[in-house]
Amino acid sequence: MDTNAFDPRPDYLRALEQLEKLLLLVTPEQLERPTPCDGFDLRALLGHTVGGVHRIAYVGEGGLSLDVAASVGEVGDGEWAQALGRARERAAAAWAEDAKLDRPSSVPWGTMPGRFALGGYVMEAVTHTWDIAQVVDPAAQFDEELALGALAVARQVLPADGRDATVPFGPVRPAPADADPTAQLAAWLGRDVR
Repeated sequence: MDTNAFDPRPDYLRALEQLEKLLLLVTPEQLERPTPCDGFDLRALLGHTVGGVHRIAYVGEGGLSLDVAASVGEVGDGEWAQALGRARERAAAAWAEDAKLDRPSSVPWGTMPGRFALGGYVMEAVTHTWDIAQVVDPAAQFDEELALGALAVARQVLPADGRDATVPFGPVRPAPADADPTAQLAAWLGRDVR
């Protein structure tokens, strides 16, 4: 792949659209249930995920990611899809200019061209969609092309060896032989996939 031609914006918007459809299924009684993402019940994970979209939007607007909280504030129990929709619109506007793909961008894991910063958020959105689906709709079908791209990025930037306390992902876990690419991604990032 020509990394200078890599444009993660279409994939990021597709990942958020996939997630938004899932969030339409969230019910208030699910919000306190645990998720595969350690230490997060569904409400906390939804807040973190929507907050991440605002964070990368802020980076696209020229800000530093760590200046923005990693989670959104209060969101009504039935308003998660709308909250994500607003964040998605903000991110799309923030990254609309092609020049931003090459501009240095500061994200929690370093400073890099915007295309790679945003590419990391594709991986995050696809992974958290799987996490959320385990509570909301365990039989959900995912966009395999998105997952394969995110898995390729994960394997490149998060090798199986050398993960320590500074890496926010657990050790690689085994995935069943018939696991779809999204479940394979979840396992690579330390989730228990059965």
